[in-house]
Amino acid sequence: MSSVTYFVIVAVLVGLWGVTVYNRLVRFRARREEGWSGVQVQLKRRHDLVPNLVATAKGLAGHESELMTSVTRARAAQGSASVAAVADAENALTQALGRFIAVAENYPQIKSDAAFTKLMGDLSSLEDDLQLARRYYNGTVREYNVAVQTFPSSLLASLFGFGRADFFELSSPSEAEAPKVEFV
Repeated sequence: MSSVTYFVIVAVLVGLWGVTVYNRLVRFRARREEGWSGVQVQLKRRHDLVPNLVATAKGLAGHESELMTSVTRARAAQGSASVAAVADAENALTQALGRFIAVAENYPQIKSDAAFTKLMGDLSSLEDDLQLARRYYNGTVREYNVAVQTFPSSLLASLFGFGRADFFELSSPSEAEAPKVEFV
């Protein structure tokens, strides 16, 4: 075989490798985007549920405005391109929601309200779904980042503009716990 044949074989193998790596990176990016979409769906469900929860607890006027401000801020951040901005807004909402629930537990008439109890159950279930969506998203980000940062795929990743993705992280460990819902 001539040197031209060897060159053609090597070029074809390198080309096949490049196509395979590129397709793998695209697949990981698509999974990451799917995961982010799942997180956004759960966050929207949460944002839609919280105003109903507040409306059933009308006696907590001072805490309603704080919680509604947090919901508004979190909704506005959802349109942000930055995962960190959305995470920060959601962390603020989680903290406000925790304070709201703590105050609501001091009002027996609110705790005994059937609508409030149902909404709290829905919130608890939703928080579990949100936690699963976050976990899935972070798993896809991990796979994507490993593919983008490991050699030799990092060569093609940088060439085609595949950059490192951000995890959906909580700013403090206490925020990792879902709001506790207890009815006596």
